[in-house]
This record gives sequence, C-alpha cells and structure tokens, in this order.
Amino acid sequence: MPTSTPPSSLSENAPPLKSALVLGAGSWGTALADMLARRGLEVVFWGRDEALMSAMASTRRNERYLSEMEIHEGVRPTHDFAVLKEAKADLVVFVMPSKGLRSVSAQLHDAGVFHGRELLLSCTKGIEMTTGKTMSGVLGDVFPQHRHAALSGPNHAEEISRQMPSAGVVACDDAESALALQSCFTLPWFRCYTSEDVLGVEWAGAMKNVYAIAAGIARGLNLGDNAIAALVTRGLAEMVRLGVSRGGQVETFYGLSGVGDLVATCYSEHSRNNRVGKLLGQGMPLAEIIASTRMVAEGVPNTESLWHSARAAGVRTPLMDAVYGVLYENKPPKRALQELLGRDPRPEND
Repeated sequence: MPTSTPPSSLSENAPPLKSALVLGAGSWGTALADMLARRGLEVVFWGRDEALMSAMASTRRNERYLSEMEIHEGVRPTHDFAVLKEAKADLVVFVMPSKGLRSVSAQLHDAGVFHGRELLLSCTKGIEMTTGKTMSGVLGDVFPQHRHAALSGPNHAEEISRQMPSAGVVACDDAESALALQSCFTLPWFRCYTSEDVLGVEWAGAMKNVYAIAAGIARGLNLGDNAIAALVTRGLAEMVRLGVSRGGQVETFYGLSGVGDLVATCYSEHSRNNRVGKLLGQGMPLAEIIASTRMVAEGVPNTESLWHSARAAGVRTPLMDAVYGVLYENKPPKRALQELLGRDPRPEND
C-alpha cells in the first residue's frame, strides 16, 4: 500500500497546470493519474472499457491492471469523450499502447475534445511502424497546433503505485512547458528532471524494450549473469548508434531514459518485455505468450518498427537483428545466440 504523504509536502509550490486528462487505463496510466491527483491536479481518467472505468469509479481500484493501489479521490474515471470535452484540461497525458495512439488521437480530434491550448504529453514508449515516427511525432501529426512533450525513465507502475523512490525525465523543446511538467511530476517519492532532447528521450524509451526481450531470452536459456551483462552493454551501444542517427543526443542515452530504463527493464521482475523473452527462451511460442496476458509488451511490435528504421538508416544492430529473427522469422533462440557469438571479432568501440 502507498505510504502516507505529508499534506504540506504537496500543497507548497503548487504546479502551474491545474487539470489533466489521462488517456489509457492500463497500469501506467492508472499510476500516473493517481500521481497527478496527489500533486493537486483535477484528473479525468479515460479508458475505452465502460465496465472497467465504472468499476474504478466505485471501488477506487483498477482490479485488472493495478489491483493493490487505492486510486486517489481526485481521479474521475470515465469512458465518455463528452466528459473529456467538458473538462477543458490544461494537460493531456497519452498512455495507450503505441499501436493505438494515432487512431485514438484521430477520434479525439474528430470529436472536438480539445480546445487547442492543452499541453500534450506522451508517456507511451514506441515507434510507429508505418511512419517511423516517435509518439510525440504522431501527436504532432494529429494535433499540430499543440505543444508536445514526452515523459520517460525507469518507472515501473507497480513501484510508482507503492510510492517507492523513483525518477524520470520530461522532454520538451519549450523550456517553460518542460518546467511546468516537471512541477506536476515532482512528488516526495518521485524526482523529475527536464531535457530538451525529445527525440533522444523517445528513441531511447522505445529501443530499450527490444533489449529487455533479449535479456529475457538469455534468462530463459539459463545463460547466466555474465551473458546478460554483456547483452545489456552491447544493447546500449546499439541504442546510441541508432538513436543518434535519428537525431537524438549522445548524452541522453546515458541518462534516465536510456541506460536507466534499459537496466530497469532488463533486470526487473516487473518488465513485461523481459517476461516475454524469458518465455521465448524456455520454448513457448510467441502467439501463446501474447494470448496469455492482457498487458501489452511494447517490445514485440517495436522490434519490427525499430528493425526497419535501422535498415533504412544503415545502422548495424546485431542484437536487434537476433530478436527480430526470433519474433518474426521463427528463428529458435539458441540458433540466434549461436549466430551472434559466431560473428567476426571487432573493436569494442566500432
């Protein structure tokens, strides 16, 4: 259960943004809605499943995705677009799966939900398959008149919901908006940093999921800590190569959204992508793994979109290639491992 929060610690220095819409009722969306309400914002929390949102409104719990947390009374769950439109919020937080972001955003646009002055924040980690764009890039296509930002970092919802110490980074090319968002996500148990490198933060957040699957495969094959440490290190090298080629700054990949998130998701029991990889390494078919969980492991679709992006950019990504082979070419994990180890030797910094 969450620890009690001293009232004075949240009432002082109130954030400049006063109200928020949080879109996406999974575990991360639930944790973020609760955080913002505890920071003092009025929060409308939207999910497409009417039964789930109605249950949350009455029980104050998301029994499907984050059952142990009692949702703050300042969160108003709904499934109705009309409620979102009436709210006229300052901040809109997008937390739905990457595959659905464009379609849901288009529905919101066509329904006239937003008035044009909202700050749009992407908390979804992914790269769109058809366009190769980041999630804030997708939002920019649908809502070009709005300001856009992204939040990322080593943030498992299960730990955030228990108010365990965590940190994240909010990226925006507008300094004033970045500071406003930093204030919204500054709580006694959560430290928020700012960055101007939106591209780097988003590419890092999307790519780490691929290497979490790889780490899980290694664990499923019982390869040991040495192999996983080497895998994580070489995965970071690939993240830097591809992310910088797409416009990110080198320093970003050594920060919270890069190496921080990479370490957390490659080693944590909470990581969905790591869990998918472990089951693959143990021999379970991908289709069976996906059918066995309600939660989305973003690394599965993002491996495909990132692999194509790397090919288009001419960037060498042998680890990503191996994960792609396992997921999309039915390559046995042991064979993918043999091919990785059998490559020609080369300098570490090449």
